[in-house]
Amino acid sequence: MPFAPSLLSSSSSVSQFLPKFPNATRFNVTPRSRAATVVAASVTELAGVDSTTIAVLGGGSVAALAAMVSLTDPERRRKLQAEEVGGGDKEVVREYFNSTGFERWRKIYGDTDEVNRVQKDIRLGHAKTVENTMLMLTEDRSLAGVTVCDAGCGTGLLSIPLAKEGAIVSASDISAAMVAEAEMKAKAQLPPENLPKFEVNDLESLSGKYDTVVCLDVLIHYPQNKADGMIAHLASLAEKRVILSFAPKTFYYDILKRIGELFPGPSKATRAYLHSEADVERALRKVGWKISKRGLTTTQFYFSRLIEAVPM
Repeated sequence: MPFAPSLLSSSSSVSQFLPKFPNATRFNVTPRSRAATVVAASVTELAGVDSTTIAVLGGGSVAALAAMVSLTDPERRRKLQAEEVGGGDKEVVREYFNSTGFERWRKIYGDTDEVNRVQKDIRLGHAKTVENTMLMLTEDRSLAGVTVCDAGCGTGLLSIPLAKEGAIVSASDISAAMVAEAEMKAKAQLPPENLPKFEVNDLESLSGKYDTVVCLDVLIHYPQNKADGMIAHLASLAEKRVILSFAPKTFYYDILKRIGELFPGPSKATRAYLHSEADVERALRKVGWKISKRGLTTTQFYFSRLIEAVPM
């Protein structure tokens, strides 16, 4: 989940959350506020970065705009968005990642040079999250013969390395297009006997028992009240550990995201939900799990909390 400490484009990956101000508009940044950043995760619309750039909002600017944010309600736009596809968040996500979102994120998750500066940075950030996840999984023991559920597998960026290490991988995604891409890549890199089992499925419908359940950058599609249930469901599928990554909720991130919602671009993406680490930890403890390891992945435009949980 990305945020930026320097200049951001109003038409870049952060355009889903940032306003499009006139070219001359700038906000001053104080040294204390340089940690303020802008969300650009797997749900954002990514375009070029060649048009107007705006500086990251400083603490004073955020405070000044907070009142304006509180007087507006982005729910009307969200409702219209859901009505277009005949459902709620889940249907919006499925439609997006089977169409425009798939084409955008296939480029970001791939190795093509046809990506802009922001997209390339997010590619590096997500790759780092995958790398850190593999380190968590392999530092204590071999993955040979270990059953792993990759929930929300996307184009297989985690599923394939897991299978290469000998894990028995069950991989799923709500997007049929993503699953087809992941399966194609897996067949090109793995022998038939090591191929993950891919299926099109949403998180709520997953079943079975696995040594480990991993869900990277998917909770962004769930508000906290639904995320609690989803975390409980994922934990019910795991016997030894659960690994989650999510966009952390802080004052700055939340305000900047809400400001951006007031100025949607011409294209639409899915809703984006931030989660505080305390809320995620509380949801895990409710169902008998505790956090054993914590990590943080940051690049200029990517910011993601990574945790491993084990039974209490």
